[in-house]
Amino acid sequence: MSAKIYTEQDADLNHLKEKTCAVIGFGSQGHAHALNLKESGVRVIVGLYPTSKSRASAEKKGFEVFDTAEAVKQADVIFIAVPDVKIAAMYKADVAPNLSAGKTLLFSHGFAIHYGTVTPPEDVNVIMVAPKGPGHIVRRQFTEGKGVPGLIAVYQDPSGNSKDIALAWSKGVGCTRGGVFETDFREETETDLFGEQTVLCGGASALVQAGFEVLVEAGYQPEMAYFECLHELKLIVDLMNESGIAGMRFSISETAKYGDISVGPKIIDASVKERMKEALTAIQDGTFAKEWIAEYEAGLPEYNRLLEEGTKHPIEETGERLRGLMPWIKKRDLGGVQADYS
Repeated sequence: MSAKIYTEQDADLNHLKEKTCAVIGFGSQGHAHALNLKESGVRVIVGLYPTSKSRASAEKKGFEVFDTAEAVKQADVIFIAVPDVKIAAMYKADVAPNLSAGKTLLFSHGFAIHYGTVTPPEDVNVIMVAPKGPGHIVRRQFTEGKGVPGLIAVYQDPSGNSKDIALAWSKGVGCTRGGVFETDFREETETDLFGEQTVLCGGASALVQAGFEVLVEAGYQPEMAYFECLHELKLIVDLMNESGIAGMRFSISETAKYGDISVGPKIIDASVKERMKEALTAIQDGTFAKEWIAEYEAGLPEYNRLLEEGTKHPIEETGERLRGLMPWIKKRDLGGVQADYS
């Protein structure tokens, strides 16, 4: 049975009317939710720590900005738009002491609730609204009269109307224009982490780098390797996005199609699938979460080392040079908004 898709007529913004909604953090998702809700007629305030670099940006965009604790006190719905590993400390210091019965805690990712880095009191609603796109896309789609699809979930519902609030928030940020699906905190967290690690980010970047290395080590020019292993990837992904894998295959040459179906499964073979299962198990049993939290608490030494190592990969120098020859490929302007709490 197909999941119900919630659209505009299923959501009522009146569930947010006469409420004060606090967006805690003004990074990628935070700024998009705040602006979209404001333009939907919802009263929105922003909560930030006193020395946050984002205060001036939020104020410039017309928001009242308060210290986090004060924003939580004033708000009926509190959206935690803070990176996963920073939520626990912020929640303990500023959110928990200022919660009262009937308030609603809202998350855009289930990490903190699912892995227990925060434990909300039983008399507050706990919900999720997770747009399936980065904040700048959520914002851009909204301003164009469109919207990215989203997910909603209800973890605690003492008020009895938590789902209505989640749907109203979804409408306010534009997700009901694209379609909203109901899930739970566990499913959203585990599938999201799995996708990031094995396919969308980790899998794709590792595959691109490995392909580049194989061609260059075999004596081919790095420019040729870049075009074949990175540059043209967008063309294929766009076709998949528009028409699925079968639609992509319909659009490529017979030679490419045969190479796809006959060689691809030899590269991404059963051993890769087994390692994907291992990655999923580490997500499901909390191993990855514990590792990531420990890495953050240690000051991110391995995280920073690996990121720095990645910037030095030969594909980066080759790509920077080639992109400089293609003026139509420009670094995306994210409006100065960083994907963090600052």
